[in-house]
Amino acid sequence: MIDAIHWADLLGVAVFAASGALVASRKEMDVVGFALVATVTGIGGGTFRDLLLDRTVFWVAQPEYVFVCFAVASVLFFTAPHIQRRYAVLLWADAAGLSLFAITGTAVALEAGALWSVSIAMGVMTATFGGLLRDVICNEIPLILRREIYATAAAVGAATYAALHIFSTASIVPEIAGFCACFVLRALAIRLKLSLPVYRARPGRDYPID
Repeated sequence: MIDAIHWADLLGVAVFAASGALVASRKEMDVVGFALVATVTGIGGGTFRDLLLDRTVFWVAQPEYVFVCFAVASVLFFTAPHIQRRYAVLLWADAAGLSLFAITGTAVALEAGALWSVSIAMGVMTATFGGLLRDVICNEIPLILRREIYATAAAVGAATYAALHIFSTASIVPEIAGFCACFVLRALAIRLKLSLPVYRARPGRDYPID
């Protein structure tokens, strides 16, 4: 179980780092910019999670996570110009990273002894904070603030994993079910432009002044 979560977490870092490098390519950054944005995107959410849980930040104890971010950034620095429709690739890479981090963030919190509700919140934070930092640094509208379903998909995936994990479902069923729940919902949001209801402003009312 722990090995599965570790490898899923490492894969999530790599995928999110790739999404960060793709944004850096759209902004025409140099190799240092690629490395910075990829690293912040890859480890930002997990760092925030670990600080809130008052545990050793994962990449401090396991520096291979940072090396993965650097490696992904270096590869994409040379290959990104040859990728057609980079924004579409970015959206799908981000969706995969979102799904992986929703699961691993929740798993780490549960392992740390957090309540299930807190663990789900940690899963959502892990899944969304790195992408938020990426978009803010690159002066993009954060995906989490757009109308399409994003954080909600992470919450559904995290809740699915937590529910199956708490009820002791064997093998890797909780991980697969949680990932699929998040990814499918996010994929539908991308394809069908699904969104939650938004606030509709109403005309202001004039109040008499005494």
